[in-house]
Amino acid sequence: MVLFDRIPMPVAVCDPYGDVRLVNAAFALEWGTTAGRLKGRAILDLFVPVDEAQVDRIAQALKARRRSRYTVAVAWIGGNGARRRGELIVDTVSETAHRVPDLLVTVRVFDATAASDRPPSAAAPPHPQEARILALLAAGATTARAARETGLTTDGVTYHLRQLSRRWGASNRTELVARAYAEGVLVAGEWPPRLAT
Repeated sequence: MVLFDRIPMPVAVCDPYGDVRLVNAAFALEWGTTAGRLKGRAILDLFVPVDEAQVDRIAQALKARRRSRYTVAVAWIGGNGARRRGELIVDTVSETAHRVPDLLVTVRVFDATAASDRPPSAAAPPHPQEARILALLAAGATTARAARETGLTTDGVTYHLRQLSRRWGASNRTELVARAYAEGVLVAGEWPPRLAT
């Protein structure tokens, strides 16, 4: 489960009918929510297929118990309000050949366009606690270490990082740290990383 959450691309496991059973952190972040709130949702309520025939092809393959990889071009509105385009890469997976397979759905994002996608200079600055967490991440700290050093829980650190990711439109921690340097939150060229005053 820990490995599943560390996959940088949004990934979901759905039942044969397309209802979400499990999502990773990147998938939940794409929707600006938690994994638990997406459980039970229909994957096609989250993504709008560009061509319904692509979805029908998957349904026919499941009925025939064919195992293959399928792609579906989709559009959606992300958790930050950005209009996005991409594709769902759907693999059929099951523990036995006799069982109707579940669906492993990976999201490949092509682009994002919205008013919320502002240039770096227009981004809201991080709160002091977020800035401190960014400095710790830049120095290589894990979530657990950042939690210990800030007096937060690991969930608290994750919450701050999600909020900052949503405001800055960052898709991962590496992008958050790079953005912190670009925004002048962290002083460039210094080690260990230091907050700008």
